[in-house]
Amino acid sequence: MKKLFICGLLLFMMVPVSPTDTQAQIKTFKEPPFEFYKVSKGDSFWYIAQRYGLDYKRLMELNPDVQPLNMHVGEIIRLKPSAESPSTFQEQVVKLVNAERAKHGLKPLVHRADIKNVAQKKAEDMINSNYFSHTSPNYGSPFDMLKTFGVSYQAAGENIAKGQKTPEEVMNAWMNSSGHRANILKPEYDSIGVGLYHSAWVQIFIKGR
Repeated sequence: MKKLFICGLLLFMMVPVSPTDTQAQIKTFKEPPFEFYKVSKGDSFWYIAQRYGLDYKRLMELNPDVQPLNMHVGEIIRLKPSAESPSTFQEQVVKLVNAERAKHGLKPLVHRADIKNVAQKKAEDMINSNYFSHTSPNYGSPFDMLKTFGVSYQAAGENIAKGQKTPEEVMNAWMNSSGHRANILKPEYDSIGVGLYHSAWVQIFIKGR
């Protein structure tokens, strides 16, 4: 589509594009080289399917929770049936956390539904309000959020991340950061909640009362 500017008016000249021309503009693969894909600006199910040699209707079936007309940049989608659903990622993160704690002789953390709810709200808030910080413009600090949602604690901490595609990827990032690693391996904590929304990951740790 070519744009013509004439006397301050924007006119559009439609130029037909053949399917062959469109295909030539997309770098294609015979099959997906990985199981998950992180949505970029301008992506659609059709575009992703063309790129990886998939049927776009099948791709939509693999990702029933993704809105085709409202795909978020950074959103994680499945490319292969063998890929686990992102809806299971929170539990996988907890398993990875407890595996790291076991290596250091620490007790496992309980994935509590009330803390998970707070972590999920924080992940959604970071995306919907477009920020990346421990302090929410809507809820305040993680400690404020826990109190707002009725979670009592003696001690608490939070890890956040954005853009990682899998639980393994985000855990590697956290374990390679001293501050985040310290939260994961803090002996005093007994409970955890994990949230994931599009590309935002949140861990909230507490020591209960």
